[in-house]
Amino acid sequence: MAKLPTTGPQRPERVQNPPLPSLPDVSGLDADGASVTYSTHRTKLSTHRTDLSEHRTDLSEFRTDLSTERTEMSMRRTGMSFQRTRMSDDRTLMSVIRTSLSLIGFGFTIYQAFQKLRDAGAIASAAAPRNFGIALVSLGILMLIIGMARHVKFMRELKATRDDMAKHGLIFAESTFPVSSTFWIAVALLLLGFGAIISMVFKIALFG
Repeated sequence: MAKLPTTGPQRPERVQNPPLPSLPDVSGLDADGASVTYSTHRTKLSTHRTDLSEHRTDLSEFRTDLSTERTEMSMRRTGMSFQRTRMSDDRTLMSVIRTSLSLIGFGFTIYQAFQKLRDAGAIASAAAPRNFGIALVSLGILMLIIGMARHVKFMRELKATRDDMAKHGLIFAESTFPVSSTFWIAVALLLLGFGAIISMVFKIALFG
């Protein structure tokens, strides 16, 4: 597993540019002597340029190391953004669960309340409230199924995109990508919703 570097690349020390060699005085020298003197001067200038060139090379390598490190950090941030997107979709599914739970609970409560009133002889018929309660529970179940299907589809597409980018070395994908626990809660609520609708339609006391 790749780890982030503890320290960044070290910047090369600033060099103090030595003064340029002074132009030699060749007055009084013959042609051969002047030629040798100028050759020596050119050699000193060449050495000076070589030192500057080596320092520029060190700076270029430093910039390259910085660029590589920034690229790795960007890849890690992109990898983490997939996890943030996954958690964001979990929150969306939680909103669907809350709404579905409200509809299922409210519909079942209406059904039970008017059923008790009819059994007590307070009302003659509870057919209309019963149908309304069944409609609310059915709506809650339908909304939950649609939300779960959208969640599964989105998660599959997100994981496929993440795996493809990791395969091509565009991101780090070291963290796991498990099935959301929120999804299993939605499955449990869906089973409870089916139990409630069966109890209401067929008048089977599944919940006592």
